[in-house]
Amino acid sequence: MSLNNAFTGLLSHQRVFVILGPYGSGKTEIAINLAGMLARDGRRAALADLDIVNPYFRSREKEDILKAAGIRLIAPDKATWAADLPAVPPEILTLIQDDSLTGVLDVGGDKGSVVLAAFSEALLALDSAVWYVINQSRLGAQSPREALGLLREIEARARLPVTGLINNTHLLGETTLKTIMAVAEYTWELSARSGLPLVFNGIQESLAPDLTLPEPILPLALVMKRPWE
Repeated sequence: MSLNNAFTGLLSHQRVFVILGPYGSGKTEIAINLAGMLARDGRRAALADLDIVNPYFRSREKEDILKAAGIRLIAPDKATWAADLPAVPPEILTLIQDDSLTGVLDVGGDKGSVVLAAFSEALLALDSAVWYVINQSRLGAQSPREALGLLREIEARARLPVTGLINNTHLLGETTLKTIMAVAEYTWELSARSGLPLVFNGIQESLAPDLTLPEPILPLALVMKRPWE
């Protein structure tokens, strides 16, 4: 299955994709699905889990799913998985230096973005796509002004300028078409305030076929579960 036409140009010009976003924005779901699309397009895809803060919703917990999809997982040593330790996988340098790899970096939330600072110069040299996930339902980001303030804080910690926005507003299992359409004005205002393009919308795959939006839609196969599910 090849990338759909809306994403062909979007993904073909870059090799490394940095996915930033605050805790609860759904960036890990975005990162996993994006890596899956790259793998299905025949590219050597890798997913680097740089979430060193949140003990839940880490892409490393889906190692079996990633492997089955042909995605190489880059994560800290398994001995550290259960601890909140600032462990950065050394293989991250392989992803940056190996031109044959296409990499997606799933970066930790509000505070976890500091791990990127050590690699900011190398990522800038690669002209990496640095995409920020927005979710209006996240506490503290309900207004475009609040969301922009948080974006700039994370951007400063990472020492990387954000190059685009990803709308991933959802209400978990309560998400409806109305939920998604109601946030359109919010996303466009945030785009205007920030001067950043809205790159695409992350929409769960059960709803995506019924939506028409100006920007591309990434249908999301929901693989991340809450710890009690």
